[in-house]
Amino acid sequence: MDEFMEAALAEARKGYAEGGIPIGSVLVHQGKIIGRGHNRRVQEGSVILHGEMSALENAGRQLASVYRECTIYTTLSPCSMCSGTILLYGIPRVVIGENKTFMGEEAWLRSKGVAVEVVDSAACHQLMQEFIQRKPDLWNEDIGV
Repeated sequence: MDEFMEAALAEARKGYAEGGIPIGSVLVHQGKIIGRGHNRRVQEGSVILHGEMSALENAGRQLASVYRECTIYTTLSPCSMCSGTILLYGIPRVVIGENKTFMGEEAWLRSKGVAVEVVDSAACHQLMQEFIQRKPDLWNEDIGV
């Protein structure tokens, strides 16, 4: 696993330790992390602070030209909201830790020209499985079941 996915996984673990949903993300520009975050729906009572949204929020306002040179790393396949935001800001590449637990909008992203890579990380998958086993109601709430 590369350093950026490791950083996203560290964010996911941080969120889990806070009592939240263990999904983390980092936004990378020119080989440097410019934003990092984790799902904060539980901690903040938020409807939108998924891991990707949190990383983007923490990156602060950027020029459109910066987003068009970024890669976003996320431990779990991005949902419709996060995928729409990736498209809105023109982020050209998404690296996904795993998509067995949840298959997001990968096909949609690809259809819009985004390069999508799934690394199939056992560590990302294991963390999600542990969380779902311990907190199935919270997981079902998060994915809208």
